[in-house]
Amino acid sequence: MIVRFFHQMASPQYFYRISGRLVPWFMVPCALLMLAGLYGGLILAPPDYQQGDSYRIIFIHVPSAWMSLFIYVVMAAAGVIGLVWRIKLAEVVAISSAPIGASFTFLALLTGSLWGKPMWGAWWVWDARLTSELILLFLYLGVISLYGAIEDKRVAGRAVAILALVGVVNIPIIHYSVEWWNTLHQGATIAKFDKPSIHMSMLVPLLLMALSFKLFYAAVVLMRARCEVLERERNSRWVQSLVEPQT
Repeated sequence: MIVRFFHQMASPQYFYRISGRLVPWFMVPCALLMLAGLYGGLILAPPDYQQGDSYRIIFIHVPSAWMSLFIYVVMAAAGVIGLVWRIKLAEVVAISSAPIGASFTFLALLTGSLWGKPMWGAWWVWDARLTSELILLFLYLGVISLYGAIEDKRVAGRAVAILALVGVVNIPIIHYSVEWWNTLHQGATIAKFDKPSIHMSMLVPLLLMALSFKLFYAAVVLMRARCEVLERERNSRWVQSLVEPQT
């Protein structure tokens, strides 16, 4: 049953049809969770005893940073599938994810800079975490540029997959940078379940925001992938059948 499902999902026609139905199921809970997370983080959560209300930017910054890493890993995994099994939809998912990942990475850098000014006294420092996150943004932009520079989309998809696999080495560097080097960036707080460093009134809305961001990514990547599939399959019979009733 599972093998059959993945075999069907590898079909551009089936993917286009089923993804259109899935998008609302991601967007509606995304909106509800985001509203709940923002209300909990900006209204209900108490001020931090050291940072006051300025810490509230973490409800955008932290989920954005998590998403910047998560999406790149998805791209690398899709790249492996595309290279090994030559599944076109894996290439579509990889390139459709790149602009979303770049947006989350830019948002993480921007909100981090806004938080860093009152905390560190500077908009930017060449901290290990910040620098490696900036490199991640350049990797995303490199993927987008590389795909746009190659006319043959199958060749472009393979080139993007290789670049994503080479760049994935940066992900553990970002994650462990605060442990490997002496940095200004705050260390882990969420993962410290034995000695939690964040109160539940702050943790719950933060996790709600993180989940809403993942649902947002799922919805948007499906919408972008649908457009990419139509572009690649524009000469196929099933795409023509979608256009004919309107002409």
